Amino acid sequence: MLTTNPYDDDKLREECGIFGVSATDGAAALVALGLHALQHRGQEAAGITTFDGKHFHTHRAMGHVAGNFDRDDVIRALPGTIACGHVRYSTSGDTALRNVQPLYAELSTGGFAVAHNGNISNAMRLRKELVRRGSIFQSTSDTETIIHLVATSNYRTLLDRFIDALKQVEGAYSLIVMTPEGMIACRDPLGIRPLVMGKLGDAIIFASETVALDVVGATFVRAVEPGELVIVQGSEVRSIRPFAPMAARPCIFEWVYFSRPDSIVGDHSVYSVRKAIGAQLAIESPVDADLVIPVPDSGTPAAIGYAQQSGIPFELGIIRSHYVGRTFISPGDKVRHLGVKLKHNANRALIKGKRVILVDDSIVRGTTSLKIVQMMREAGAAEVHMRIASPPTRHSCFYGVDTPERAKLLAAKLDLGGMTGFIHADSLAFISIDGLYKALGEAKRADIRPKYCDACFTGDYPTTLTDYDEGAEVDQFAMLAERVV
Repeated sequence: MLTTNPYDDDKLREECGIFGVSATDGAAALVALGLHALQHRGQEAAGITTFDGKHFHTHRAMGHVAGNFDRDDVIRALPGTIACGHVRYSTSGDTALRNVQPLYAELSTGGFAVAHNGNISNAMRLRKELVRRGSIFQSTSDTETIIHLVATSNYRTLLDRFIDALKQVEGAYSLIVMTPEGMIACRDPLGIRPLVMGKLGDAIIFASETVALDVVGATFVRAVEPGELVIVQGSEVRSIRPFAPMAARPCIFEWVYFSRPDSIVGDHSVYSVRKAIGAQLAIESPVDADLVIPVPDSGTPAAIGYAQQSGIPFELGIIRSHYVGRTFISPGDKVRHLGVKLKHNANRALIKGKRVILVDDSIVRGTTSLKIVQMMREAGAAEVHMRIASPPTRHSCFYGVDTPERAKLLAAKLDLGGMTGFIHADSLAFISIDGLYKALGEAKRADIRPKYCDACFTGDYPTTLTDYDEGAEVDQFAMLAERVV
């Protein structure tokens, strides 16, 4: 099957987005709007769970938010003043409905629903022990491990059970939990995955990105801090920090690619950071050329920054179709290579005879870059130079991001010359790791305790990787522990 999903490119992909609201009428409709704004974080499935004071209600479906949650009958079937939702993108695991979140279970303390962004890197070990003790899993999601840890905890209150569960897990998580008593939102002690809090009237809202607050008309209050649990019960909001303080390590790729450009992550405008990355890239890797062209849409802000810094004109030399479906008719092999043109097409009149600089956010396998360079040459470009707004991706991510196993990462296999030859460019350059930190306002990357998680570039993982270290292959880990959450 020839895929034409614009999110099925050769990219790193964030694997989910979460949104929750407490204490407002029509909570499900508000969550559906919030999930629309987070659709870029998960393309495969979506779900919403509500609580009406007596009963929990859930609707989960494969596909986009639109088409599943824009129907009145679906929203009417989700009554309640408290709700949470999830958009999901899967890796090479089970894509069945049973893995779509929020996950829900009836515990001894009552109903328990959870939406998770991240990845539990010791889920396999925990799962084996839980199964040995009698737990029966209903999904292949690592998120379900948290539910079983809560259910089997020896602590008395639900909050203490939840904290006990979190203290047993490794890796990255931002969670929104619903119980009959209210809502809990939390981040792992390193704050690897994002989560923010907002307010709309008397309603408290949690979301993966600030853009979701903007869409529903909410006011941004603050980020949920690393290691913090925010507990909402009616009109009462309180915060606890049950973990030992740690130096935060948020994912640096949120600013490079994952977050929408109109979001604020940490104290930084994503759009402004991406422009600064492009400007730094122009300083580090200049080239004599006629045009700066973004690889749409993710390369656009960095290309603007590159053009402004270099003084080379910015032009839309590649036009992206925004109306391409998720799949296309299965063609023969001889037309399979045309698939990229369903999403991107060269602006021939602009490109012919020109020396062009292509700016993209990253190179993973290199297959898309190869096709884009080829497209430029077929359109008559005299020279094609590629500039990448992130360092070479040499390592897999185990914190809730879809990456191939390391053997399939182009930068893990080839040096710069080899990569340049592979994509058939006249030149290729990546921003340096210090340059990336400079774009975020840091002098450079610290050798000890860097400010961000940049493991996909450096191999410096901020947590232990129990399952992987114990011998699980990356693809097996993705399949069995369901690395998307």
